[in-house]
Amino acid sequence: MSKRNPAGLGGLDWVSFSLYLSLVGVGWLMIYTVGYGDGYTEKGLDFVLRTSAGKQALMIGISLVVFFLITVIEWKFWRTFAFVIFGFTMLMLVLVLIVGSTIKGATSWFNLPGGFSLQPSEFAKFGTALALSAFLSTYSSDLANAKARLSAIAIIGLPIMLIMLQPDAGSALIFVSFFIVLFREGMPLPPYAIGVSVFVLFLSTMTLGTDYTILGVLTILNFFLVSNLKKVNLYYYMAFTVWLAAMVACLQFGFGLYGFGISLLVLIGLCVYHWLNRQPKLGIISLSGGLIAIGLVLSVNYSFNNILKPHQQDRLNVWLNPQKCDPQGSLYNVLQSKLAIGSGGFKGKGFLQGTLTKLNFVPEQSTDFIFCTIGEEQGFLGSVAIILLYTFFIFRFTILAERQRNNFSRMYIYGVAGILFVHFFINIGMTMGLVPIIGIPLPFISYGGSSLLAFSIMVAVVMKLDSHRYSI
Repeated sequence: MSKRNPAGLGGLDWVSFSLYLSLVGVGWLMIYTVGYGDGYTEKGLDFVLRTSAGKQALMIGISLVVFFLITVIEWKFWRTFAFVIFGFTMLMLVLVLIVGSTIKGATSWFNLPGGFSLQPSEFAKFGTALALSAFLSTYSSDLANAKARLSAIAIIGLPIMLIMLQPDAGSALIFVSFFIVLFREGMPLPPYAIGVSVFVLFLSTMTLGTDYTILGVLTILNFFLVSNLKKVNLYYYMAFTVWLAAMVACLQFGFGLYGFGISLLVLIGLCVYHWLNRQPKLGIISLSGGLIAIGLVLSVNYSFNNILKPHQQDRLNVWLNPQKCDPQGSLYNVLQSKLAIGSGGFKGKGFLQGTLTKLNFVPEQSTDFIFCTIGEEQGFLGSVAIILLYTFFIFRFTILAERQRNNFSRMYIYGVAGILFVHFFINIGMTMGLVPIIGIPLPFISYGGSSLLAFSIMVAVVMKLDSHRYSI
């Protein structure tokens, strides 16, 4: 049973469409103001082909045409040909490694006539969203089944692997957003808990150091085992507190190795105790988990010092240990970014009045650091307005997803919402030093035809699927 929806533009969700147009319009104005510092002497066709604002205007026109064409394509087309589109985008990722152009150390682009370029990884997000949704919407795909989980992860992992060969870690990171879809569709919690634990261990190792992180792991495990003793009382906790103080003292006075040895012996003793008291799983899980965690901490430390290249180490230090960075070197971008945003004050300096923007103090200010331009010229009010636009846009997509009767449509819309959220969070976060600088554009606002066209296609398909939400 199905209910017919208006064809073409008549069935679109106009709230989402209006938010899309608003972001695209703001993006073009910000790109225009970035280039305004050099003056616009070009007119007509020269303006379109030789300036960032002109090229972006052309790509906006092309994106809108493609958007409207998608609204007249039968909605079932996207589910039927999902794997074909996925395969084509994967082929593009392979071809770019062979015949692509290398820019800033990454072979990620096809050069096109007229000074334009194409980045396949942007379209791979669209193909992966379709393929993952098509796979999960089949009757045989139950994420409670290990085989189905591995197949879904393989769909996500293939583009990640190909993009890492470019190498472009920033674009590859975006594909982690698809785990939001897996979570919504019933992926068990343990894999997410493991992922969060690994991330916390990484952050702790980078900020607190190896010694204190290992001590923290042993402390948590020993406290957990002590709390599960059959006859635990206040004296046990007092002894635990004395032991912890002694371990910290060992670290402070240079006897950390002895402290770790004693802590490990305590952990083993508690595990043996639980084993003898018919709680073998508790002891085995705690001991194996502790050894794995310590191994991960040591591997993070080794990888950072011996495997990562100096510029990769700088990116992590800029994020987590800025005091170790050179203000005129690796830390320069973030400092200038914060200065530009802060200089805007509450109301901003006004459109076309950004001095730091005009004088090019912030690198990549029309692409990765476009939010700095917003902060300088539009101030706190403009920055909050943009953040609210994205928040409403993503929240609206979750509403659209939940009202779908078709599983494929629901999963695809969640996939696009996840991609938008990760892009939005990382891009704005890196301009303020909250996340590493990894070259992620701000959707619809950053300069770049590939990004704008790919996101427009993704949103257009969302609109089309939602307009047929009663179809099954």
